[in-house]
Amino acid sequence: MAAAVSSPEVAAEGQEPLLGPGGAEEEEEASRDVVETQEHYKSRWRSIWIMYLTMFLSSVGFSIVIMSVWPYLQKIDPTADASFLGWIIASYSIGQMVASPLFGFWSNYRPRREPLVVSTAISVAANCLYAYVHVPHSHNKYYMLTARALVGFGAGNVAVVRSYIAGATSLRERTSAMANTSACQAVGFILGPVFQTCFTLIGEEGITWKLIRLQLNMYTAPVLFGALLGVINIILIFAIFREHRVDDMGRQCKSINSEGEGSGGVDQDAEGNVDHVAVVAINFLFFVILFVFAVFETIATPLTMDMYSWTRKQAVFYNGIILSVVGIESVIVFMAVKALSKRTGERAILHGGLLIVLVGFFILLPWGKKLPNIQWQEIKNNSIPRTSIDTLMPFWTLEAMEPPSNHTVEPVGCPVTQSWCLNTPMIYLAQYISSDILIGLGYPVCNVMSYTLYSKILGPKPQGVYMGWLTASGSGARILGPVFVSQIYTHLGPRWAFSLICGVVVVSLLLLEIVYKRLIAFSVRYGRMQEQNC
Repeated sequence: MAAAVSSPEVAAEGQEPLLGPGGAEEEEEASRDVVETQEHYKSRWRSIWIMYLTMFLSSVGFSIVIMSVWPYLQKIDPTADASFLGWIIASYSIGQMVASPLFGFWSNYRPRREPLVVSTAISVAANCLYAYVHVPHSHNKYYMLTARALVGFGAGNVAVVRSYIAGATSLRERTSAMANTSACQAVGFILGPVFQTCFTLIGEEGITWKLIRLQLNMYTAPVLFGALLGVINIILIFAIFREHRVDDMGRQCKSINSEGEGSGGVDQDAEGNVDHVAVVAINFLFFVILFVFAVFETIATPLTMDMYSWTRKQAVFYNGIILSVVGIESVIVFMAVKALSKRTGERAILHGGLLIVLVGFFILLPWGKKLPNIQWQEIKNNSIPRTSIDTLMPFWTLEAMEPPSNHTVEPVGCPVTQSWCLNTPMIYLAQYISSDILIGLGYPVCNVMSYTLYSKILGPKPQGVYMGWLTASGSGARILGPVFVSQIYTHLGPRWAFSLICGVVVVSLLLLEIVYKRLIAFSVRYGRMQEQNC
């Protein structure tokens, strides 16, 4: 018989698993105590690593072109304006929001390899479409919009990824695995713009292959690179990925997703109802967490330009550095919470993370008497107000919007068209930096703990659809974040914007207090395991 793995330790190879003292009549029950064979253990973790890679590539697909979308859009379709750019950026999240529940539902009843391969293939095809949006003679901007929406649709596979990881890990392994998943996602967001920067060396003209009408330049090379990574991902899914499922205690279980197993019997541990109050509460908390972070990353450029009289170039450069540091900080936090959760438990860490986020936004509230420098002159020959452009997108999309060399000097300061500039105190740079550090600490904590608690609450139930709804709520938050900035911040100012954010986070903390005792693992709720900060 193959070697057995006992969670968290691995039995010596060739060792026969013991069935216990009950004799043959208890063999079926005792077989459930055999966690898994050594071969199964290795295969399970190889498959989980493929899921890490899939998550990484999904986030790279979003961020690898984010800095070049605006100049490429202007190049292929001069009729496109900043408002349409906002739709292109939002289309990724809209596509992901629509696709996540669909792929999650698919993964509940069929082998997960199917939605994983199909979703990745959609992303590959969408990236190739993006590389050819220059070919049509008209309506090029709509082709770009379609391409980005389809890339987002393919990214709906993150629901499948997280549901697989939740079902393929025990409670002891779950927090660590979810933290690794979020870390891979964060690294993808960080490295995407780095890849884009490397491809700028090709230049705007690049190389043209007339036979296939392909232009390989600084705008198309990143998406073609993303398509190549997607093809590699599909190959690895076929070659290495296998369906695995373990229960909360790490014992190997049959899975309806396994090829050839059909409805492989009902898992006794799956008996019982999911606490839907806890499910809805986590979905709301996750929405708030993603929403406040979307506001944080979107407001960076207009806030720093208004408060510190930074030019666009300065805002992109300095905030780019800040975002990179926050990204590195987040990866470190993802790794740290794995150890911390074993001591305090996920609920307490989530509570602490929300408090840190609350303090981070509270610090941003304006105080004192000093007003920001006022910009009395709008940019000439531009029918679109600067603030309308700035608040439609995260700051890293503004790099190519610097006025041409023959343009008049760029006006700086808080524009007089924003009436609040005349009576709202400025936010000091020390406030802004302190807030960045705190939000960069609190956000990853809340992100990991939300996913971990959610998966534990669902327990052995099929999690595809549930994870799809959680992903959709996060995508919706990323859509509404820039809208919030463009409406509330632009018209009412930072005092109203950050006060409302603080109010939303306080409501989240109150909700967490109300449902605190319900946020427990499925197996703990039904008395099959004791709660041990897992």
